[in-house]
Amino acid sequence: MGQSERLVEVWRGDILESQHCGHAVVCNAKGEIVEGWGDPDQVILPRSSAKMLQALPLVESGAADAAGLSSEQLALSCASHQGAAIHTERVTRWLADMNLGNDDLLCGPQMPADSDAKNGLIKTDQSPCRIHNNCSGKHAGFLTLSRHLGAGANYVDLDHPVQKAIKAAFEEITRENSPGYGVDGCSAPNFASTLAGMGRAMGTFAGAKSEGSRRQTAIVRLREAMMLHPELVAGETRACTELMRAAPGKIAVKTGAEAFFVAILPEQELGVALKVTDGATRASECAIATILVRLGVLDAGDPMVKKRMNPVVKNFAGLDTGEIRPSEVLLKG
Repeated sequence: MGQSERLVEVWRGDILESQHCGHAVVCNAKGEIVEGWGDPDQVILPRSSAKMLQALPLVESGAADAAGLSSEQLALSCASHQGAAIHTERVTRWLADMNLGNDDLLCGPQMPADSDAKNGLIKTDQSPCRIHNNCSGKHAGFLTLSRHLGAGANYVDLDHPVQKAIKAAFEEITRENSPGYGVDGCSAPNFASTLAGMGRAMGTFAGAKSEGSRRQTAIVRLREAMMLHPELVAGETRACTELMRAAPGKIAVKTGAEAFFVAILPEQELGVALKVTDGATRASECAIATILVRLGVLDAGDPMVKKRMNPVVKNFAGLDTGEIRPSEVLLKG
């Protein structure tokens, strides 16, 4: 990777014990970088932070309207949910409306992160299914688009019309040709871009207007669905949900595996993309919260923000032993 900057520090008492480096950009609706740390040209895999881009053809093609999808379903199409009942029940109904079910999803089974759902499976000696997968809402969206296009069942294949439509939208929104792809945890292709490319994409999402083009209208619908249903985008105790609740209607926030994060700020027409190079989620959550405080959309004193930006490190006896905190360069620029 290109030269990164220290973004997050872990202190034990007065001693700097660990540090997390990374790259981050803030872009406006024109695609211009207004702030940055590290290397904006670093090639990255956005992982689940790209779900809004992957859902764009679902809405833009008319498939969402043809299927009568609700704002809840659009939020789930962008979600990395934790398999709680509020998620799995909605995905199950969505599939049933298409006369489809668990076996039609091409994501693998995943133990839910939601403690009630997980304990319920364990207590009844049941195995998790594909609907529990955190990407099942995205895959339900893929199936909806595939049916609308009259395409085949293998919707994660790189040459499938669904993935071709996603790649085209991805390259148009990032304003660059993707240099390649990786296979994501849910088996779908995850197209690479530069960090600046994802920043431009989020700036475009932030600047879109409901009275604009067909694409802008589709973007606004996805953006607003996420902000309207933060509990569906992730779930209770999760950073995406809690940070959106800390600024209701003002930000859409989405994490991706291996410490990627994006944010959309419609009122300021700004988009954020960041990558922590060692893949540590504790660092990416701290960094995104700090940048959003820096941009004035979050209050550092809000408990849900402080929980991510300045979490206390406790030992097994419950004693405070240190703190995770943003670096000076991230705080002051």
